Amino acid sequence: MIRSVRRLAVVLGVLLVAVLANLTYLQYFAAADLRAQAGNSRVLLDEYSRQRGPILLGSVAIASSIPTQDQLKYLRQYSNGPLYAPATGFYSVVYGATGIERTENSVLSGSDDRFFVDRVQQLFAGRGVQGGAVRLTLDPKAQKAAYDGLAGRTGAVVAIDPRTGAILAMATSPSFDPNLLSSHDPAKIRAAYDKYSADPNQPLTNRPLTMTLPPGSTFKLVTAAAALETGRYTTTTVVPGPASLKLPNTTKELNNWSGTACGPGGKTTFENALAISCNTAFASIGLDVGADALRAQADKFGFDQSFEVPLRAATSRYPADPDLPQTAMSAIGQFDVTASALQMAVVGAGIANNGQVMSPYLVAQTLSPELQVLQNAEPVAFSQAMSPANAATLLGMMVTVVDAGTGSNARISGVSVGGKTGTAQTAPGKPPHAWFVGVAPATPGQAQVAVAVVLQNGGGAAEISGNKLAAPIAKAVMEAVLGR
Repeated sequence: MIRSVRRLAVVLGVLLVAVLANLTYLQYFAAADLRAQAGNSRVLLDEYSRQRGPILLGSVAIASSIPTQDQLKYLRQYSNGPLYAPATGFYSVVYGATGIERTENSVLSGSDDRFFVDRVQQLFAGRGVQGGAVRLTLDPKAQKAAYDGLAGRTGAVVAIDPRTGAILAMATSPSFDPNLLSSHDPAKIRAAYDKYSADPNQPLTNRPLTMTLPPGSTFKLVTAAAALETGRYTTTTVVPGPASLKLPNTTKELNNWSGTACGPGGKTTFENALAISCNTAFASIGLDVGADALRAQADKFGFDQSFEVPLRAATSRYPADPDLPQTAMSAIGQFDVTASALQMAVVGAGIANNGQVMSPYLVAQTLSPELQVLQNAEPVAFSQAMSPANAATLLGMMVTVVDAGTGSNARISGVSVGGKTGTAQTAPGKPPHAWFVGVAPATPGQAQVAVAVVLQNGGGAAEISGNKLAAPIAKAVMEAVLGR
């Protein structure tokens, strides 16, 4: 009997220790994660009792909270909601928070530890607790140019300051209205969410960050970078460019989009191969450089890892172990290569910034409830993807693409513009994706903007090309940043 009691006591003691350990973990180690979970309505109800801080562009609020007369004391409102939805996300009593509303919740809700003194002062002054503010890097004119350029067609645009990594535009289409998901009427919120979720065009998808597609010929920028870094290629290097190329160890052939050879005798220069987007030339270059070098170069630009801006972006991929035919196709951005609009903007930015890739970021400043600066964003170098000399060479080749090649629709009068067009084949029976990557001004180390545009399945157009569909959008965004 005594032995049984002792055993029971031991069991109960172990259970008590387990309970205490779990409580300690939940209260001290997992508390922040649990509070940040979307759908945590208990936390949201508590936060609705205080005035949530604004999300700012400059001094203008694109998300703010206004007082109400109902049980929830404040209502979240978004100006130009669909325009900025990929960045702001929404703040919902039913579905929790997404976007910047989620990642910067501790600042916006006023629960950040840096606000402790403010909360004490507000308490003694008899004032309600207020949240801090978050200022974003977006350029309003560039954002509008990107959104208007998409014009309802399914796609995404990302623009970056190559010198810092600051995201200047991040537009998606179709978008959604966060006001409909942030009301105080749960039934209307659920109805709006269900409608958005049932839409086959997926307006709730953050396409600039999370949609990864074959980048097509825009990936030739990565292949060109890898080739230059070998030291065996210059702009005048003669490369094969036949009308068709037999893929190694197969009976399949790769054709040029034009259906013709890329130069007399089926040969052309390295620079011209990029300018006219010669598939057979770049497939041959890819085979010469090799899969390992292509993968290493892609990884230096950010492939195979995920950027946090602080929203987490999807991982862009270069195939793990391609065979020779797959390596040839990967070199032109096909096979299993996938990239987001953010990733391809980062590629263009790295080339324009003397080969140095800066980590992309969306938050410029966090501020106190009194709008005193608590933290300024500090640009962070991600990698040195290319030598400055090779980056300058590739940037010059991109200028040739726009001035004398396939990217003519990106030209800006009086400004040197570099670019690369792309179309990417998709599933059989579906139209290709249309891409463009551009930088301006195309002067090494002095470019103010790098932009990537993708129209999924060509945005429904009958005639699909990167120059026809995506380049004009990139041009408008670059002009907005440059103030033209």
